Amino acid sequence: MIIVFKPTATVEDKTRLKAQLEARGYQIHASEGVNASLFGVVGDTSALDMNLLLVNEGVEKVMRVQEPFKRANRAFHPEDSIVNVAGVPIGGKKIQVIAGPCSVESIEQITAVAQDVKASGATLLRGGAFKPRTSPYSFQGLKELGLDYLKAAREATGLPIVTEIMSADKIERFVEDVDLIQVGARNMQNFELLKELGKTNKPILLKRGLSATIEEWIMSAEYIMAGGNDNVILCERGIRTFEHYTRNTLDLSAIPAVKKLSHLPVVVDPSHAAGLWWMVEPLAKAAVAVGADGLLIEVHNNPECALCDGAQSLKPARFEKLMGELKGIAQIVGREL
Repeated sequence: MIIVFKPTATVEDKTRLKAQLEARGYQIHASEGVNASLFGVVGDTSALDMNLLLVNEGVEKVMRVQEPFKRANRAFHPEDSIVNVAGVPIGGKKIQVIAGPCSVESIEQITAVAQDVKASGATLLRGGAFKPRTSPYSFQGLKELGLDYLKAAREATGLPIVTEIMSADKIERFVEDVDLIQVGARNMQNFELLKELGKTNKPILLKRGLSATIEEWIMSAEYIMAGGNDNVILCERGIRTFEHYTRNTLDLSAIPAVKKLSHLPVVVDPSHAAGLWWMVEPLAKAAVAVGADGLLIEVHNNPECALCDGAQSLKPARFEKLMGELKGIAQIVGREL
């Protein structure tokens, strides 16, 4: 349920109503925007009489929300959210680019790539320390050592680091060491992990599941937000369809759809979507044109010898060229990169 206040509503009006609703067991999500002030009421509101709520002098109107997600709902928060990642804003006018190798392989490798992508304009560094792989015989990442190497690359370049968490027992280490915690597609509906991440205040990059609907994806964000952590960024990385030519099928229609339904920022991962390096560039351009708030792009200095996903990684020179082309597209759609 949404309660919209009149412009003349006082702080006392809102405080009094908030106390009344909380006394009945409801959670209140307050939103103070430029043009509107409202309460999002979370809980079973079927017993709430809308007409009685309108008795409050400060209340303009009351609306019931049909979607199952509440905190992530644009109706609860009409203005776009901006998530601060170690000083880098995700959302708003500027498009941020997160770049780096699929896997951290050595301190020399991750530091060299970090320096290259920063020079080209990337504002965050990605790199997998813990790697979920389809085959148990594939490279599983350097784990804790990989986190140490990422921290060293951050120290060398100043780029905030992004890496994927696999299980709740690593949360304490990730909260301490990682700037943006990534939840991978396979863990999008690992609800116990999402609940634990909801207890932190760390920014979370939530990737869409392999076959998840848009509603299921936003509901996973709701799990994190319901725990009190509103710092959620959604990531479209392609979904599984009948098509096998590409690794996944990039659902660009999801970006405007999510923007209509939710206030959360959305980034796009064209690397995992296509699985083919030569498709990354056109897909990245299309993502910017359709309204993405950021890009997650794999860059490797020697993809032919990469331990993971070399086929979808750009070399630093191609990444630099792409960044220049993306700036022109961003300008056309009224954004900055």
